[in-house]
Amino acid sequence: MRTIVHLLRHGEVQNPAKILYGRLPGFQLSGLGQQMAKAAATALADRDITYLVSSPLERAQQTALPFAEQLGLDIHVDPNLIESGNYFEGMRVGAGDGALRDPRHWWVLRNPMTPSWGEPYRLIAARMILALHAAREHARGHEAVCVSHQLPIWTLRMALEGRRLWHDPRRRQCGLASLTSFVFEGDQLAQITYSEPAAHLGTGAGRGA
Repeated sequence: MRTIVHLLRHGEVQNPAKILYGRLPGFQLSGLGQQMAKAAATALADRDITYLVSSPLERAQQTALPFAEQLGLDIHVDPNLIESGNYFEGMRVGAGDGALRDPRHWWVLRNPMTPSWGEPYRLIAARMILALHAAREHARGHEAVCVSHQLPIWTLRMALEGRRLWHDPRRRQCGLASLTSFVFEGDQLAQITYSEPAAHLGTGAGRGA
C-alpha cells in the first residue's frame, strides 16, 4: 500500500523590513505568495489527497487555504511543523549588515554544527519525523499535504537520507512553495522527490522562512 506525504514550503511572505521573522506572529503571504500557494494547489489538483495539515504560523495556514478550498478538506494544525527557533528572530541578518555585524551577537555563532544560534538540528529532525509519520497514518493508502518551513523541511529530508544535519543554508533545495514528497510503501520510506510548481513565479529562499 502506497502513501505519499508532501511537505510544502509556504509561499513568499510580505516582509518589507527584510528581517528574519521566524516564529513571530503577523507575517502573512504577499500577493505573490498567494499566487504561489494557488500554483502548488493546482499542481496537486488531481492527486488523491485526503489529509491537510499546517504549521501554526499564519503564512503556512494561508498557503494551505487553496488546498482546503480546492479539495474540501479541513486544515489541521500540527505544532511539530512550526518554523525552527532562532536567536536572530526579529533582526536583520543579511550578509554584511544588521545583527551579524554587531560583536554582541557573535557568541551565538560559535558552533554552526549544532547550531548554537537556534533550535538544535537533531530536535528539528525529531519533531518533523513525528509530523511526517502522523500525516502518513492519517492518509494511509492515500496522500497528505503538510505545510511547513524551509529549515524544518530540509532538516527532515537530510535526516531521512542519512546525511549530516549541519549544512550551508545557501545549498538547501527547498524553494518557496516547493514540494518535498515522501513516498512510503507500507511503513517503509521508498523514495523522496522534489518539485517546484511555482518556479515560474519566482521562488527565492526568503528570510525566516
